Amino acid sequence: MNIVASTVVFTVDDPAGSRHFFTTYLGFREVLATPDFTWLSRDDAATDILLRQRDLEQPRERIAQPVVAFAVTDLAKEYERLSVEGAPITRQLRRKPWGEALMRLTDPNGIVVELTEWIAPGGHPDVG
Repeated sequence: MNIVASTVVFTVDDPAGSRHFFTTYLGFREVLATPDFTWLSRDDAATDILLRQRDLEQPRERIAQPVVAFAVTDLAKEYERLSVEGAPITRQLRRKPWGEALMRLTDPNGIVVELTEWIAPGGHPDVG
């Protein structure tokens, strides 16, 4: 198998709220919008996002909390930018002893986005 692309699909109550979140704070752009779904993408290696409108007449099925994680560069700079822009940060930037820096945001539909950066211990200033 040779995987050449990937898409994460989220079924949400409010696709417009999630679209605003991903385009405003995370640099995604709308590729296609229909009444049933919105396709978001970036020009880098990020996974595409497909936001599917939940059928509001069907019972809600929520087995696990959706989380999408993106490895980024210069997370401290992104944290500052997102803070200034008023992004919904739900876990402050922190650095783990093994070298992972991470923060979390949560969109209006409960989608958790984790931003991480791997930093060799002692190789970058502490972020908290």
